[in-house]
Amino acid sequence: MARRLLAVAALTAGLLTGCGDAGADGSEATGGPDASATGAPWHDEVTAAGAAGTVGAAAPCPLPVTFGLADGWRAAAVETPDPDDEVAAALAEALARRGGATLRCEVDGRAVTPGFLRVWTADGPDVAARQALEAFVGDGEQVTEPQYRQSRVGDLDVVEASWLSHRELRDEDVREWALAVRTGEATVLVEVSSTSFGEPLDLVPAYRLARDTLAATA
Repeated sequence: MARRLLAVAALTAGLLTGCGDAGADGSEATGGPDASATGAPWHDEVTAAGAAGTVGAAAPCPLPVTFGLADGWRAAAVETPDPDDEVAAALAEALARRGGATLRCEVDGRAVTPGFLRVWTADGPDVAARQALEAFVGDGEQVTEPQYRQSRVGDLDVVEASWLSHRELRDEDVREWALAVRTGEATVLVEVSSTSFGEPLDLVPAYRLARDTLAATA
């Protein structure tokens, strides 16, 4: 129960809280990760963080993919709540499900920068990466200007999204990013989530590391 409450607390804190160019109409562009789409929305000029570990190969977050973990970031599995605990179940439904995907792992960067990387898996077994990502983005709060692009990372085809999300607390639009990849029989999404008063761009190095090191779990 304590671990479940910690996971819910981390999620709540986070919520209070990419190759070539893609058009503002959400059209897709393709190219490699080094296409150098500087500035918004992709900010490819931001250098990936150095890897201090790996997420996904084993506990605490066994996943269909692995990716590099930036220094100071910590991964934790998001546990399924006891269905008899109505409060925890309701919070999990609100915070750990979005657009047909379920939250599986949270990578907490708040020791070094204010935000998280969150790893989700699509609930449907045959959902394509682009389809899953569009559903995920579309289920966000006050989403505008969604844009998409596709690239190749190793043996994986990666679809990225970037969009603006309105934050009531600060009454401003902030940029967000996510990616989706299909591997084996699973579709995995990795989302960037800054805290309420964090600067989203500060999370891009860790996100870029995760994207550039994506690999299917052996």
